[in-house]
Amino acid sequence: PLANAYAELNSSDTDPLLREIHAFTQENHAEPHMISGPLQGNLLSMLSKMIKPKRILEIGSFTGYSAICLAKGLSSDGVLHTIELRKEDANIAQAYFDRSQHAHQIKLHVGNAKELLPMLDEDWDLVFIDADKTGYLDYYGLLIEKVKPGTFFIIDNVLFHGEVLKEKISGKSAKAVAAFNAFIRGDDRVEKLMLTVRD
Repeated sequence: PLANAYAELNSSDTDPLLREIHAFTQENHAEPHMISGPLQGNLLSMLSKMIKPKRILEIGSFTGYSAICLAKGLSSDGVLHTIELRKEDANIAQAYFDRSQHAHQIKLHVGNAKELLPMLDEDWDLVFIDADKTGYLDYYGLLIEKVKPGTFFIIDNVLFHGEVLKEKISGKSAKAVAAFNAFIRGDDRVEKLMLTVRD
């Protein structure tokens, strides 16, 4: 936590809309820890700006913070599709998307990602997965055979609050993340790098 605070202090400031989303989520949401936040948000923005994607897929919109960060790197004709299961969170996210400079480039889908993904026939350049941990392997499986070489996958919470480091892992989400990590480690179709930024 101390290192994160120091890193935030020495990183670029976030814009006013992102600060508003962060404050609103911290003050009003039952699970505020789920927001990407300034440090991770800056990382997502920077990676997206490096990649310059035309098509981004996000699974797990939450209150919209990460989608707006990722949209900063979109090409001028690019589109970001984001999927959120919970209607209440989707409504909050959409209200912020509407106020974003990328409003015309963000398409929000409400529903179960496993059902929606087969309907989204896009040539993804960048995929960000940050939804239910027990669904990670399914989401990855639905996408990996369809994406083109060079597609970037960013997966959140791969350390799952340090739970995956324990000798005996408990809890379905922690077990699911550990299983996902093991699967990716053995998947020779992809190059992988696990970062220790936040989670």
